[in-house]
Amino acid sequence: MTTDWKALEQKYYMQTVRRQPVVIVRGLGSKVWDDTGKEYIDFTSGWAVDALGHANPMIADAIAEQARTLIQTSNQFYTIPQIKLAQALVENSALDRVFICNSGAEANEGAVKLARKYGKVKKNGAYEIITAFGGFHGRTMNMVAATAQPHYHENFKPIPEGFKYVAYNDVEAIMAATTEKTVAVMLEPVQGEGGVIVPDPSYLKRVRQWCDEKGLLLILDEIQTGIGRLGTLFGYQSFGAEPDVMTLAKGLGGGVPIGAFLAKEQYCVLSPGDHGSTFGGNPLTCAAANATVRYIVEHDVPAQAKKTGEYMLKGLNELKKKHSFITEVRGMGLLQAVVFDREMSAAVLKECNQRGVLLNGVRPNAIRIMPALNIGKAEVDEGLRRLEAGMVAAVATVAKPQTAEKR
Repeated sequence: MTTDWKALEQKYYMQTVRRQPVVIVRGLGSKVWDDTGKEYIDFTSGWAVDALGHANPMIADAIAEQARTLIQTSNQFYTIPQIKLAQALVENSALDRVFICNSGAEANEGAVKLARKYGKVKKNGAYEIITAFGGFHGRTMNMVAATAQPHYHENFKPIPEGFKYVAYNDVEAIMAATTEKTVAVMLEPVQGEGGVIVPDPSYLKRVRQWCDEKGLLLILDEIQTGIGRLGTLFGYQSFGAEPDVMTLAKGLGGGVPIGAFLAKEQYCVLSPGDHGSTFGGNPLTCAAANATVRYIVEHDVPAQAKKTGEYMLKGLNELKKKHSFITEVRGMGLLQAVVFDREMSAAVLKECNQRGVLLNGVRPNAIRIMPALNIGKAEVDEGLRRLEAGMVAAVATVAKPQTAEKR
C-alpha cells in the first residue's frame, strides 16, 4: 500500500509553506528522487544549503563519526569540533572571533545584539540599524523588522523598532538616513530572496567608506552569499569591502542546521551572559561544518562555482535570446535568476517539476537558481534543457499582462 505523504502533511503540519508537490526521499550529488522513483536535477540545493550536494560522503562520514563520539554537551564546556570550526572560519576570513548558533536568523539576531551593545557602550546609546528595501534577514520578530519588505510586517504588528529602511544600491540614501542614533548598516552583498539583485561593483566599497567616516558598523548578511556561493569564499571578497560583522548559515554546514556571526576584535563587546545558545555550536553540527568549510577551502570550490556559474549564465542568456518572454538574466557565481515579462513563476515550477528539475519561485515573475557548488556541466546542461521545456510549456498557459513587475 502506498502512503499518501502529502495528505498526512495536510493533516498534521502547520500550513506555513507553499510546498511544491514533490515528496523527496533520496538525494545524491545534484540529483534527488521522489517517493515514486522519479529523478530530478536539483537547482535549489536546499535553498543554497547543500553546498557540496546531497549525501556527500565526506560530510556523511564526519557526521557519523561525531555521532558515535559526542553529540551535545552545552556551551558550559569546551568541545574540539567547535574550536576547529571557529579556527577555520577566522583564519580564512577578515574577522577575528566567532559565535556559532543554529540558523541564519539566529546569526543575524546575534549580530544586531552585538551592534546594539556596541552603540550603548561606545556610541552614546546609538541603536538604529539601516537596512535595504528588498532585503531579507530572517523570520524571528527582530529579523522581520529588519527585513524591509512591508508584506512580512502586516500580520505581526507591532514589530520591533530600531530599523530604518533605504533603497538598495543607493549609498546616498544611506547617507541621508544616518543620524546620531545610527549604529550600523546591515546589507546582503547580493539580495537573494529579493530576486537576486546584484549591486554596482562600487556599492559596498562606498558603504564601507561611509561607515568608516561615521564610525558605523558594517554588517554583511552572508547567510546566502557566504561559503562560496558568489565565486569567492565570502561574498565581500567579490566586492572588495570588508565587513565589521558577518553572518553565515545555509551552506556553512553542508546540509546540517548551523549559523554563525563573526566580528572584528574591536567590536566584540558581548560579555558572558549577554548571549548564548543551548544547541549552538554543538559537536555534531560543528564537525559537519568544519568538514564542509575545510573541503571547500582546500579544493578551491569557490573558483569552481565561479566557472560553472559563468557557464550557466551563458546558457541562460542563450535561452533569453531564443525566448522573448525572458526579460532578464542576472546573478553571480551560482546564485542566479531568470525574470519573465509576466507573472508565471508558479506555472514554470509546475511544468519544470513534471520535467524533472527543481527551482525556486523567488518572485511572481522570477525564478531563482542556486544549485550545489560542485554541480557538473552535464547536469547544468540537462537542467537547462528541462528548464527551457518547462518555461515554454508554462508561457502558453499564462497571459501577458499590460504591465509586469520589474526589479
